[in-house]
Amino acid sequence: MSLYTSVCSNVLFPLHERLKRHDSVNLRERLEVSQWWTASKLAAYRVDRLRHFLTLIGQRVPYYREVFRQCHFDPEAVDSLNALQSLPLLTKSDIRANLDGLKGDGTTPLTRYTTGGSSGEPLIFYMGRSRKSHDVAAKWRATRWWGVDIGDPELVVWGSPVELGAQDRMRRVRDGLMRSYLLPAFEMSNDKLAQFVKKICLARPSMLFGYPSSLALIAQYAKRQGQEMTHLGIKVAFVTSERLYDTQRALISEVFGCPVANGYGARDAGFIAHECPSGSLHISAEDIIVETVHPDGSPCAAGEAGEIVVTHLATSDFPFVRYRTGDIGVLSDIPCACGRGLPVLKEIQGRSTDFVVAQDGTVMHGLALIYSVRDLPGVESFKIEQMSQRHTVVRVVAGQEFGVAQEALIVRDFKIRLGETVNVQVDRVHEICNEVSGKFRYVVSHVKAFEDQGECHHA
Repeated sequence: MSLYTSVCSNVLFPLHERLKRHDSVNLRERLEVSQWWTASKLAAYRVDRLRHFLTLIGQRVPYYREVFRQCHFDPEAVDSLNALQSLPLLTKSDIRANLDGLKGDGTTPLTRYTTGGSSGEPLIFYMGRSRKSHDVAAKWRATRWWGVDIGDPELVVWGSPVELGAQDRMRRVRDGLMRSYLLPAFEMSNDKLAQFVKKICLARPSMLFGYPSSLALIAQYAKRQGQEMTHLGIKVAFVTSERLYDTQRALISEVFGCPVANGYGARDAGFIAHECPSGSLHISAEDIIVETVHPDGSPCAAGEAGEIVVTHLATSDFPFVRYRTGDIGVLSDIPCACGRGLPVLKEIQGRSTDFVVAQDGTVMHGLALIYSVRDLPGVESFKIEQMSQRHTVVRVVAGQEFGVAQEALIVRDFKIRLGETVNVQVDRVHEICNEVSGKFRYVVSHVKAFEDQGECHHA
């Protein structure tokens, strides 16, 4: 660890967190101890935390006071994680319908968030300081598994409007001090890819972070151009937010000369799991309980695919209890060779974000279109289908607030990104059906992007 990284990790970032009244430093230190606990000790700790969490929300959260009453559920009697199966699953629709009732009485200040999630349905929810601290601590712990730390040079290839829209002076100063630099992932044209490759070569980061599809596109471009990048000293490429395909992992690792560490989580569900150097995707079990369930809600056995359902034990201000992620995964009951007692998420299925192709051939992340739709008033759910480079259809399940003005905004934003002469068709529909596989795809493109890249993009 360099002297500068040591100062960032041990002084500057802890000071930043303290000023925000976050407890992430102490939590991370505790997590680095608990990850080595035996399975039985960890299991007992989780049951105690679950009992305390459910008791607390049963007292403070109106929605769960009523749920517990209806289910005749006594949180103080919880003696195993299986007790959760007595409670109903929580859906995005439930959250939207009970937004105020899910806020705990007398909570600390809450921050409002909006996310489209993997189902394409916009979701408003709230997050308190405890949840933020625990998520930061869990991610920080996982980062250190790979021999890197806060303060090591990092390039982030990302497209979230939070990351892109909050680049005010203080944030730029903070990111500059922590040596974390953003490369916007919305547009992935050859010109942009060339700029990204040049930036990576100049910055010589210790770590990369981004969508697997975006990092794969950058790696493919560098490979096509004969650009050597294995000598840059990149220690690890962290990927998240999409399904990581084996071809992507191999390509990223080959071009950048580093291992690829997969992560699984979401802004709504939390930091759920991260890959260790031994290759297992470990669940952040001190804070997160992961279940997999059949379509009827019954539990899946280890090794059996089912919908991933998450309970986040640091969300008493705005609880996520048995939250349906819409993702399909497989839990494992086989311990990891690394020796950590954290349970393993063996596989994640069906999580993919498409790329779309503008009329001039520019390839961009599908999120560039999603963000133009999902936060508009009255949008209950949506699906974007690029029929050709000249024609894109946006299907919207519209509420009362959705009107002509919102349609015009979609058309305007899509034309800015796809081309002024592209026909953008907005259709109001009563329902948007899932794919045959059962997984919802909120962007579907029938236009091939970067045809010579095989499976390293989603089209």
